[in-house]
Amino acid sequence: MDLDYGKCWSTSKKDSWKSVLLLAYQSLGVVYGDLSISPLYVYKSTFAEDIHHSETNEEIFGVLSFVFWTLTLVPLFKYVFVVLRADDNGEGGTFALYSLICRHAKVSLLPNRQVADEELSTYKLECPPETKCSSRMKMLLEKHKALHTALLILVLLGTCMVIGDGLLTPAISVFSAVSGLELSMSKEHHLYAVVPITCFILVCLFALQHYGTHRVGFFFAPVVLTWLLCISALGLYNIFYWNPHVYQALSPYYMYKFLKKTRKGGWMSLGGILLCITGSEAMFADLGHFSYTSIQIAFTFLVYPALILAYMGQAAYLSKHHLTSYQIGFYVSVPESVRWPVLIVAILASVVGSQAIISGTFSIINQSQSLGCFPRVKVVHTSDKIHGQIYIPEINWMLMILCIAVTIGFRDTKHMGNASGLAVMTVMLVTTCLTSLVIILCWHKPPIVAFAFLFFFGSIEALYFSASLIKFREGAWLPILLALFLMTIMFVWHYTTIKKYEFDLHNKVSLEWLLALGPSLGIARVPGIGLVYTDLISGIPANFSRFVTNLPAFHRILVFVCVKSVPVPYVLPAERYLVGRVGPPAHRSYRCIVRYGYRDVHQDIDSFESELVDRLANFIRYDWYRARGTNSGIQGDGSRSSESTNEYRLAVIGTVAFSGTPAYEIEESMQPESVSIGFPTVESMTDVMEMESFGVVERRVRFAIDDESETEAESQINMRMREELEELWRAQQAGAAFILGHSHVRAKQGSSILKRAAIDLGYNFLRRNCRGPDVALKVPPVSLLEVGMVYVV
Repeated sequence: MDLDYGKCWSTSKKDSWKSVLLLAYQSLGVVYGDLSISPLYVYKSTFAEDIHHSETNEEIFGVLSFVFWTLTLVPLFKYVFVVLRADDNGEGGTFALYSLICRHAKVSLLPNRQVADEELSTYKLECPPETKCSSRMKMLLEKHKALHTALLILVLLGTCMVIGDGLLTPAISVFSAVSGLELSMSKEHHLYAVVPITCFILVCLFALQHYGTHRVGFFFAPVVLTWLLCISALGLYNIFYWNPHVYQALSPYYMYKFLKKTRKGGWMSLGGILLCITGSEAMFADLGHFSYTSIQIAFTFLVYPALILAYMGQAAYLSKHHLTSYQIGFYVSVPESVRWPVLIVAILASVVGSQAIISGTFSIINQSQSLGCFPRVKVVHTSDKIHGQIYIPEINWMLMILCIAVTIGFRDTKHMGNASGLAVMTVMLVTTCLTSLVIILCWHKPPIVAFAFLFFFGSIEALYFSASLIKFREGAWLPILLALFLMTIMFVWHYTTIKKYEFDLHNKVSLEWLLALGPSLGIARVPGIGLVYTDLISGIPANFSRFVTNLPAFHRILVFVCVKSVPVPYVLPAERYLVGRVGPPAHRSYRCIVRYGYRDVHQDIDSFESELVDRLANFIRYDWYRARGTNSGIQGDGSRSSESTNEYRLAVIGTVAFSGTPAYEIEESMQPESVSIGFPTVESMTDVMEMESFGVVERRVRFAIDDESETEAESQINMRMREELEELWRAQQAGAAFILGHSHVRAKQGSSILKRAAIDLGYNFLRRNCRGPDVALKVPPVSLLEVGMVYVV
């Protein structure tokens, strides 16, 4: 399954249904591993202490009714029929919703937006016209900066709880599967067997992460399918053998009877019932790997009926066996003759479910890092063929240690369930809130529709959330503590990253300063290509002036490279590079903005360097072709126009369209010599004059250049072009140097204690103990030049 760019499932009409069904089958191992193993621990967690199974069966039937309606309303109605439609170019998850909102309203805190980004193919906006109410909500959100921060905090909260779920799900699922051994040994013995075996399986699971799942991924779907068929068969057997009338408990009346009898205990037991929807968020988060139709079919026609039958079968068995709370569990309803095979399949299914949530944790941390919300970590792509399979060593070992600590520390399903339940419901509440904003801002529906969605599903989730929160001292403290810790780290990193960008923006060097560098200052141009990395999308970064001041020499070819993230999941390779000149052609200085989506794979430095040179060569050909087409005269040293004192507009340089003929996709305006539109990042006239184009109508143009169509009148321009290309290739042969800033950040004098603690202590501690920008950009140490900079923010 090649998931290279966005959805991989476009097929012809003839075999579309065949492909959809194949994807539905494949989704079982990736999407539904966590959700399908919930019958292992739901009843055990629910009857842990708060309620007791009595002779009247009101408790067990009430719990079954709650489970049925919770599975029906939340995963089926909310996710399958509403939330899955809120996709971002086929991608789902918390960041997909945030990306959609940021595209339809200017609420992003990232300061490097450009109007040129809106011309990306994946920068899709919803078609329905804006209503007065939606535009009013949009204006309200855009007007108040505090709402931007609140929205980011909400997204970070959901992200942190997903990471917390990645810690808790492997522990509770594997522990619950292994706990089936308790029926085959005495109570004293199984206490000393279940925990060590669980820890051993978890160590093996995390230790194998660096190999990736592409080698054994084909094994996941059959395991989950076998498990679903197994619990369905057991459910049908228990229903017909023990209590065929258990279907009556599906009536909502039994929920009323349950709450009426159990009162506060019944409300508190909802913290165990909500575990039946653990893993529902994966349907949305993994949407990009499959399709809406395939996930819908898999859940509606296989997963949902199998889970309902499993819960009904357990309830039918328990209605005839009034056991103590300690004895209630999944395995007691399994006939003794098939208990061992079921135990093996359960353990395999729990490992598959744990693998899916661990991979999801890696993915969401990578997305957070792309958007500047997480300290830099090493991301390893474990498969060249399957897009998105990544491994993060630091996170993997931290998760393993914490997962084992949770297993040893809690040692029971009750505390693990309380912790996992709170994390799950928090993520769902965040998704409900963000989807409500999408309904108004992106779908342009009346606010009453969004409010109805928020009130209906939010009320259900808030009820379960309150039941989990009340068990703070019984395990629910763990995800709260973890979320506070991670949110602090992420917010401090994001806040300081923005402050650093603003410092760079206000301390950038003018273009005139760069052009004035010459023999009078003793500046030498040395062979090779100098790649100056900066976060700026315009101007000369201050770290470069510091570099030239201390070492009065720079490379013959100078490229200011900005690697930036845009609020889309993927950027097509043909649209990735924005290239322009810095100064006149004779200066041999260029600017290259490399755009990535939040799910894109960043290139290795070797392929990036060679591709960058190819794009520069294509841009040089295009630029001289443009000069030829506009009949620009040649002035002096190749300075062709009045633009010599300003930064040239940027062109989107695409890939080669066909052999021998470079093709260029650009953003051209009706105004001559302007091929892209900038976007002011601060409210200063300097930036507006440099970056904004006034009264320009944009159009997309594709140029195909025929090298044979030159005339004698153009020979001089062609000679200049060839000279520039030859100089570029000679510089490539001489090698490239990567010039990066090595920053130290400190708060301004007079800053608040909170700001000084966040920047001077928090950020600098994280910066010293996380990966450097050279590792994140995969720069070889032998070619690295670091320039020290002190940021006072």
